[in-house]
Amino acid sequence: MCQLFIDADPALWTPQTRSFRMDGMVTSVRLEDLFWRTLETIGERDDLTVPQLLLRLYNESLDAGHDIGNFTSFLRVCCLRFLDLQLRGLIPVEPGVRLSELLVDDILAAERCERDKRAPLL
Repeated sequence: MCQLFIDADPALWTPQTRSFRMDGMVTSVRLEDLFWRTLETIGERDDLTVPQLLLRLYNESLDAGHDIGNFTSFLRVCCLRFLDLQLRGLIPVEPGVRLSELLVDDILAAERCERDKRAPLL
């Protein structure tokens, strides 16, 4: 089983630092190549470059009252969440479907329903 991961292309876990402007300041983010690829895929769904996506994620998180103390960790979770939502069939895999057009409240409700089914009865 582990060979599937161990013998994968080492470039997937090679970290890359990318710099971009966020609210007029240059910010650098260091992520593994696979995460950068996933962010590119997410951004492409809504015709956004990676810097545009990161700025939107950052600003909307702040608007929602979240403390983004570890932005890199937040981005990794965003990538995994995107893939997990696709795997569970909660968002379409087809690249032509814009994420901004999805019914977010319905997706979040479906997740709550799944979570409630898994919760142990007391």
